[in-house]
Order: sequence, then structure tokens, then C-alpha cells
Amino acid sequence: MNLRFVETFVWVARLQSITRTAEKLFLTQSAVSSRIAVLEAELGVELVDRRDRMFRLTRSGEKFLDHAEHLLSLQNRFKRELGSLGQTPISLRLGAIESVSHSWLIPLISWLKEQKPHLEFELNVEMTPTLHQLYRRGGLDLMFSTEAVTGKGMINEKLPPMEMVLVGQSSLKAMGKLGMEFLLSRELLTFQRNSQPHLALSHALDSHGVTDKRLHSVSSISALVKLVESGFGIATLPRAAVDSLASRHDIAALDTVLKLKPLPVVASYLNLPANSELEETISAALRFAKASMQTAGKSRPDSQALAAPKDGLSET
Repeated sequence: MNLRFVETFVWVARLQSITRTAEKLFLTQSAVSSRIAVLEAELGVELVDRRDRMFRLTRSGEKFLDHAEHLLSLQNRFKRELGSLGQTPISLRLGAIESVSHSWLIPLISWLKEQKPHLEFELNVEMTPTLHQLYRRGGLDLMFSTEAVTGKGMINEKLPPMEMVLVGQSSLKAMGKLGMEFLLSRELLTFQRNSQPHLALSHALDSHGVTDKRLHSVSSISALVKLVESGFGIATLPRAAVDSLASRHDIAALDTVLKLKPLPVVASYLNLPANSELEETISAALRFAKASMQTAGKSRPDSQALAAPKDGLSET
């Protein structure tokens, strides 16, 4: 049995699409269909129900999926024992929201590269809905967004939320605690409409009886920072991002009566029995992310926090 064909079937089952599997494995759709057909002929059963447009595994397909994942896991164990893993470049397709990219994402990438010099990165920094679309198409291996993503074989882990603060020109910090009258006299900026930070700012204003304050929506943290620095207004940003950006820009976190709900962060990834080295890389990335968020303000977590767990991803 050709294990490449087995791996193709596993991805078809996970992505629930011949088209998305072809895109992920850099194959034509006909090549993917052909591989599935060869497996079906060899096993003497249908693995995919082709009676309607809705993707569905047959009962035999569901049973074979468990065996297929086990076969691929064994293949990787054999490679590890024979020392053939780690000799070729491995690609990590990483997706993250911009709040993460301006806090601990770059230190994460630098640290992973030190640990695995042969690692190659494909990085996408986008809003959560866009990241979810990429992920469902099989375009990402690991994603840091604000919401969990559903689907077969997908694992979601809640990370420590990011503290959100109001940010203004650094000269405003000397004014001490800022009240609602001062805040309402300034332009207020936040992330794109209906995003978690936008809703959090609206709810915080509502709690003070303010329902008619104009909020400016900006999808780029870099643009938000420039607007704040120019004196245009006050913005909501993750404190971790402010700690990083304040050294290069005339901005500071302000003490105000307005308290913002923390920004949730969820790590999403697939169980990957077919690729143990990628699985280990994702596990290491999650350890770094958790340690970074638990020790906010440090450029890099200590070595004890990054120590590898005994049983891989199940321990993260």
C-alpha cells in the first residue's frame, strides 16, 4: 500500500474536500481522486460517498481513517528510530492576528529558528475571519486567532488573554488617571467594526452610560499607532504590543476609568500523526506562546517554561 496515497486520503478526510486537499499537497484534483480510487480498488471498498455534493466518508472510510492515521504514525516512528528525520527542511505555515504579531510572534519565530535551523516559515498576519478561511482550506498548520475554529481533527487551546489598554501620546501619562469627560473629548480609535476590541470598547462605554460616542475603526495596528502618535486620538491596543511599540513611538498606556475586556487568544492546529516533526514544532511553538503570555513584558520566556513535555501536544 502506497503511504503517500494513504496520507492523501487522511487529508481528504480532514479537509473534507478534494479541491482543498489538492491545493495543500500541490496536486491536481484528478491526481487526488486517482489516489483515492487506487486505495478503494486495493481495499475492495468505497471510502468516499460520491452520491451527492456533500462530502461524506462511507462507514468503511471512517474505519479506514483510524488505521490510516496509525500507519502514518508508525511510518514517522520508524523514520525517527532510523535517524532519517530532521535531514530535510520542514515548513511551518503560521497564521496570527496582528495583536500577536506586534507582541510575541517575532520572538517566537526567532526562537524556533534557533531550535530548528532547517525550519522554513510561511507567515500570514490577518484578521480572524480571514485566518479561519485559510485554515479551513488547509493553508495553515498553526493559527493564533481570537476564536476557536471547528472541524474534524481540529484542536483548539485557549491561551492567556491579552490585556487591553487605552493608548495615547506619552505626554498624556503625566496627567494621571483620566476620567470620562477627558476621554469623551478625544477621538477614540479601535480595531475593525464588530471585532472583539471594537465590541469591548463599546461595552465599556455603555457601562458608563455612553451610547452615542463615535468610534473610529482601523484594521492596522501600525496605522493606529501613527494616528495616536500624531495626536489624532486615543486607541485601544494590547498592553504587550504597547510595551514593544513604545520604545520606537511616542505612545504610552494610559490610566483611565475605562476598563476594557481582555482580548481572547486561541491556538488552533490539526492532530498530525503523519508528520511527527511538524507536530513537535507546533508543540514547541505553543509552549513558547503560553510562557510568553504568562510572563508578559519579557522578550523571551525562561528555559524552564520552554522545557519539552514528555508526551508532546497532549501536554500543552
